[in-house]
Amino acid sequence: MPPETPLPSGPTAAEAVAELLAAAHVRRCYTVPGESFLELADAIDRRSDMQLVSTRHEGGAGFMAEAEGKLIGFPAAAAATRGPGASNLAVAVHTAMQDSTPMIVFLGQVETDRLGREAFQEVDLTAFYAPITKWSTTVTRADRLVEATSRGLRIATSGRPGPVAIAVPGDLWGQAAGVLGPLPGTFPPRPSLAEEERDRLARWLAGAERPVIIAGGGARAAREELVRVAERFQAGVYAAWRRQDVFPNDHPLYLGHLGLGCPPQVLGALEEADAVLVVGSRLSEVTTQAYRFPAPGVRVVDSRVAQIDIDPDQVGAVAGVWMGAVADARRALEALAASPTTAMYRDFAPAHAAWEGTTVPDPAAASHPGGRLHPWAVVEGMRAVLPRDTVITNDAGNFAAFLHRGWRFNEPRTQLAPTSGAMGYAVPAAVAAKLVEPHRTVVAAVGDGGALMTGQELETAVRLRVPVVVVVFQNGLYGTIAMHQAKEMGRTAAVDISGPLDLAGYARSLGARGATAHTPEEFGKALSEALDSDLPTLIDARTDPDVISPGTTLSGLLGED
Repeated sequence: MPPETPLPSGPTAAEAVAELLAAAHVRRCYTVPGESFLELADAIDRRSDMQLVSTRHEGGAGFMAEAEGKLIGFPAAAAATRGPGASNLAVAVHTAMQDSTPMIVFLGQVETDRLGREAFQEVDLTAFYAPITKWSTTVTRADRLVEATSRGLRIATSGRPGPVAIAVPGDLWGQAAGVLGPLPGTFPPRPSLAEEERDRLARWLAGAERPVIIAGGGARAAREELVRVAERFQAGVYAAWRRQDVFPNDHPLYLGHLGLGCPPQVLGALEEADAVLVVGSRLSEVTTQAYRFPAPGVRVVDSRVAQIDIDPDQVGAVAGVWMGAVADARRALEALAASPTTAMYRDFAPAHAAWEGTTVPDPAAASHPGGRLHPWAVVEGMRAVLPRDTVITNDAGNFAAFLHRGWRFNEPRTQLAPTSGAMGYAVPAAVAAKLVEPHRTVVAAVGDGGALMTGQELETAVRLRVPVVVVVFQNGLYGTIAMHQAKEMGRTAAVDISGPLDLAGYARSLGARGATAHTPEEFGKALSEALDSDLPTLIDARTDPDVISPGTTLSGLLGED
């Protein structure tokens, strides 16, 4: 018989890492348990100050960790095993990278003495995760695991936040941790504007005729400061792609959402701007409308751009800037709001009204023919029933265009949505949001494509007793791709999904409640009942596949009208 492995005299590496995570206020680890991190799962599960959340798929675990990090601004952990588990988790990690969401990922790896032999399920995880993380590493000594975890937490939360991945051979977790070093302690300070930078920006904004601000995810924790700056300098504010909760949508200086299919009338104030201040946004392809804005000289020769970002690599990376400042958005806006400079009144009422006009539903939506709901009617039903501070988690898909236009994000921290466009995000994200803030209403908005990618996480919600509401816009179609095909090819291919499926029955099979709605009245009733239930509820809203986007029909694009 092989000799027994001696028990460690002190804490195991797994116990030490769990202690470090708890001390750093990481409250949850989402996972599908795997054989290559048995001791870590056990160590976390035995703690009263952490929660080990077992999910039905690593993609769901990753989206939950990403959603928690996005909601609270501090990382949750995710753990997956070896090649298959790590591969399943990768989509969510890529989402965290593009969304600048802090996350710490533990990847199980083959045993140390088998590394490099293409052992069972072996993948070079450091190389695999390098392009989709801020930092990836493989630890090969148990006494270095705490050090690596501490470093990972610092990297994930310093500068532009993001995910880190630590691969650990399965034999290390049960070994002795060795002498423990100091815990992460105080994280590096986040800089503010220098006084000269503040004064230059203040004079520039005050002297402009039509100043606007583009606010991204980096400004989510600076909502009050952003409002104060906008009011002080009478500047209109645009929300970057899927960051609509960064500024109250009912504020008269709100100009709209720079998302997919942005209506021309919403872009009017940006086209006319002679000063564009970008705060906490990496100016993604969608936010910039395919990199058209806010490049100076494209529309107005004298327009200029200034950018404030915590990451020096983002300043001027997309658009040439008149001035760039590396600073924390909240501290920079706080300084700018305190500037003694004053600005004249600017009338942004017409621009705000232009945006509001795009949020008005189709008048025919309430009486849409054919036994199918108009997507506008679903969003209107949500607005009529849900509280203002409802957390909306929304998936990828054309249905989301109606949500982006119709729902008013007037309260802070109410939107969880992947800028990466990852399908399958909404349901697991809703589970995490409800775990983090059980007192708030949480609603997942998802198409039938995304619902059947990660909808099994409803079972996780049932098991954990978190009563989320899932609204499925079921149209039996991969709508976004159908629209692109119709526009570019004049025909569609491989976009039909079998249906309509009994998604309410699917939810009930997982232990949740289920309801089907064909009319606005049925939908409103189902949603009201869902809010009164202590069980998760899926509402299968049967929507018309022909209504492919606001103002566009699929049959019209195909020339069938």
